[in-house]
Amino acid sequence: MTDTPEAPGTPGPAPRARKRGRPARTEADGGPGARERILAAARAEFAEHGYDKASIRGMAKAAGVDPALVHHYFGPKEKIFAAAVETAVTPSLSASEVLVEGGPEDLGERLARFVLGVWEAPVTREPVLAILRSAMANETAAAVFRDLISTRIMARVAGQLQGPDPQLRSELAAAHLVGVAMLRHVIRIEPLASADLEQVVAMTAPAVQRHLTGG
Repeated sequence: MTDTPEAPGTPGPAPRARKRGRPARTEADGGPGARERILAAARAEFAEHGYDKASIRGMAKAAGVDPALVHHYFGPKEKIFAAAVETAVTPSLSASEVLVEGGPEDLGERLARFVLGVWEAPVTREPVLAILRSAMANETAAAVFRDLISTRIMARVAGQLQGPDPQLRSELAAAHLVGVAMLRHVIRIEPLASADLEQVVAMTAPAVQRHLTGG
């Protein structure tokens, strides 16, 4: 028996519903290194625009992938932010022994050189800028910044201090250094922005030492 032809205008079979989960390879797979490219693109996006104005679409475009792949690897924007900045900054902060080596007499200089050096190093400058610019206006970013400063740096410093209020004194030292770094790298006030790092460390360390030890 011959099939009866469909009348003109008759709709064909309904398209299959798209399954949730990882995007189809033909649509979104960025190939080898896609995850690392997304992280690098996210760091640049957050550093340039801050947390609130950074977009997943912009990150995906810079990484050469579909936005759905960004969501697949990292989830919502706050998790992308944490992954992007912490994977770059945390190893540097955690691996350094500079804060536990040596005595209290030169702790201010060692801390100043370490913290300001993180801003100078190409591998950590961009994620640190991303954190600071974002933390000014967003609580999610501020929480990441507090963890990096308080838990990973200043708690170690406070543990070495004698006398009253070690945590407060260590945080005052951190405030001094973050202020210097912000004027130097974010606001870029001259001549501080162009000054040699060794000169900045030499002029900053005595004030940091006074916060830490009173001497």
